[in-house]
Amino acid sequence: MAEAAYVRGLAIPQREARPAPRHSPVVRITHWITVASFFCLVISGVAILLAHPRLYWGETGARGGPSLIDLPLPFVLDVPIRGPGRYLHFLSAWISLFTGLIYVVSGLFTSHFRRHLLPARSDLSWKQIRHVILNHLRFKRPSKEEALTYNLLQRFTYLLVIFVLFPLMFWTGLAMSPAVTSVFPAIVTVFGGQQSARTIHFFAACFLILFLVIHIVMVCLAGFTARVRAMITGRIAATKERI
Repeated sequence: MAEAAYVRGLAIPQREARPAPRHSPVVRITHWITVASFFCLVISGVAILLAHPRLYWGETGARGGPSLIDLPLPFVLDVPIRGPGRYLHFLSAWISLFTGLIYVVSGLFTSHFRRHLLPARSDLSWKQIRHVILNHLRFKRPSKEEALTYNLLQRFTYLLVIFVLFPLMFWTGLAMSPAVTSVFPAIVTVFGGQQSARTIHFFAACFLILFLVIHIVMVCLAGFTARVRAMITGRIAATKERI
């Protein structure tokens, strides 16, 4: 309800103050571009993997030779999207890379990471860590106050995804490119070969997909409508729904 200001005995209604933005425009735009590009990466990546669902370690690997891991997937050599899928995969990867760079540079200049993602010293107590982990393992819905900020586990997870998993994905992806490794051979030699980079690339992708699934589940528990609205408009409406 709007408050009223009294001037010479007259009640003048005032507008309610709008809440501060939940997410900045850069965060929202880069978030949805990353969502779209990641979806394309997963679809095209599956198509590429079906052409040879085996993982190796070292420099070389062939269908008739020994493998490190045989994935429980069939060899599908006539996948229609396999050829175009490679182009879609590379295009989506470059879009995701430049989007991520914009997000990271913006986050450093606006102190987004320091204010929202770096855990406070008070959050590092064993009691707080245990409370957060147990709530996540039970998939407990957070309270309204808890949902307004990132908890300790969320902060560590986002930092891991942003500064470890995504860079590792791009690095190993470049390590599988003969054009890149011919100019910068150290990119692939640090992993021990192109097949090693491919195997690491696969497991990093699995961790990212696992993160995405858990992220969606927690968004639904915290209030799907309010969370998605906040990532679109930047603000959270004053409703009874828990966010």
